[in-house]
Amino acid sequence: MDDMYRKAVDAAAIFSETDLSGRITYVNEQFCDVSGYPREELLGANHRILNSGFHPPEFFVGMWRTISRGQVWKGEICNRGKDGTVYWVDSTMVPLVDESTGQVRKYLSIRFDVSEKRQLLHTLQWRVGHDVLTGLPNRAYLSDLLNQALESSRADGIPLAVCMLDLDGFKAVNDGYGHASGDLLLIEVAKRLKSIMRGEDVVARLAGDEFVLILRHVRDADELHGAMQRVLTAISRPYTVGENSLSVCASIGVTLYPLDNEDADTLLRHADQAMYVAKQSGRNRYYVFDVLKGREIKATHEQVERVRQALAAGELCLHYQPKVNMRTGEVLGFEGLLRWHHPKKGLIEPCDFLPVVEQTDLIIDIGEWVIDQAIRQMHEWQRAGAHWSISVNIAARHFQRADFVARLKVLLGRYAEVAPEKLDLEIIESAAIENMQHVSQCLKACQALGVRFSLDDFGTGYSSLSYLKRLPTETIKIDKSFVRDILHDQDDLALTTAVVGLARAFGRNVIAEGLESEAQGCLLMELGCEVAQGYFIARPMPIREVANWVAGFEPPGAWLQAACA
Repeated sequence: MDDMYRKAVDAAAIFSETDLSGRITYVNEQFCDVSGYPREELLGANHRILNSGFHPPEFFVGMWRTISRGQVWKGEICNRGKDGTVYWVDSTMVPLVDESTGQVRKYLSIRFDVSEKRQLLHTLQWRVGHDVLTGLPNRAYLSDLLNQALESSRADGIPLAVCMLDLDGFKAVNDGYGHASGDLLLIEVAKRLKSIMRGEDVVARLAGDEFVLILRHVRDADELHGAMQRVLTAISRPYTVGENSLSVCASIGVTLYPLDNEDADTLLRHADQAMYVAKQSGRNRYYVFDVLKGREIKATHEQVERVRQALAAGELCLHYQPKVNMRTGEVLGFEGLLRWHHPKKGLIEPCDFLPVVEQTDLIIDIGEWVIDQAIRQMHEWQRAGAHWSISVNIAARHFQRADFVARLKVLLGRYAEVAPEKLDLEIIESAAIENMQHVSQCLKACQALGVRFSLDDFGTGYSSLSYLKRLPTETIKIDKSFVRDILHDQDDLALTTAVVGLARAFGRNVIAEGLESEAQGCLLMELGCEVAQGYFIARPMPIREVANWVAGFEPPGAWLQAACA
């Protein structure tokens, strides 16, 4: 090669020359730098000195066949340097042909180091199939892994367990210690899961705090039980994150192939359903999907879809039960209660259709619809000269959403003429204490908008003075189970008296629900509770009956006498 051209190539690329047998006759400085060999060690050596063992023999056979025919060969080659490090080069092998004889005289190799490019490509490909935080396979790669495992199990008759794992208490860690601590906890959970899995098993992370385990060769119930106990024990050991000692546990749903002879997506769905059963059964446990009950679960999904259709079709409505000041006879407002006008079954009570949707996001859509209907109705009443308030129940899943306050603000903004304090949101005690910190913050943010709150079913859960302090609701509702037997059950009387006393002590309003008789009303007023609702006053009624009922309502004489006493 002309010296001028060689200098240009030397400056731009990794360059070498070899004779027809592959012995190196020239290398430039870049070749020495990337390979780690000094020039004197390379000259005269066969090019095989750089063989990394990565390529099969036929790779080089094809390359030599091409260049020996006088043709240019291009490709990427993995070489090994003197220190054992492998590196990749993009190579162009050019045979120099004697013009007079037409024979190849020697070979020139022009290379460029592409190790960083390949590493970047590998990293990008890896990230496509892996969770960056934990290094575990992600949802996309899991699908391939599960399908491969199923094919192998079908071919070899090997049983397979597909497990869905969800961390119990992880949300509290995120809320209490921050997302950075939550991420560190997830990394440690992933390490523990990988450490107890066998080589042929798979651990993957779906999203958040959900993981999937694929266990091969689970031959019987005892072997499954042992594997699940190892997982539960590993997860429940305390974690040290920074200066904090954290604790979580796991709920695991399991489905077994071939007993559950379905495709990969269905197996994951069945494991997910089983996981929710484990969570509802007390957490820190596993539950095996029951194939027979699976049909019932499918029916439940169909019910949820039917309720979704009912919401879209306008089949849901609110009925209104009045709240009355028994001492004055004044109608203070109404509780909006959900009903379903089924085209074939008629009027359906919420207890017959809400339970199936309360653990789905459909309850959020329904909840927002209920709030919108309540504000809309108060707007119509206000235009007619009536200023009644409306209270509605809010499901825990709905209220605990991070965007609840923002979305409530949007709903209030649609009817700016309605004072926000006319809207009373009722939350049940058990839902409130499930995530006390978040609920308390959300409650205060809603109150800043002007919205009022009632603590429903008070006394039926884990009532304590600290809850009343941390949950500054304006009103406490005495549960109907106490009111029902208040006249002849001393325990219920004592509990009702205590609730009224607590309400006074904390400066809260109190209302009794489930009032069924005139005498119950008199006793409640004697105890200091003046506001009530219940069948004795009125059953929940459609909106068309409200105005006439209010016009005709007269409190019992005994109540008026009690008011004058």
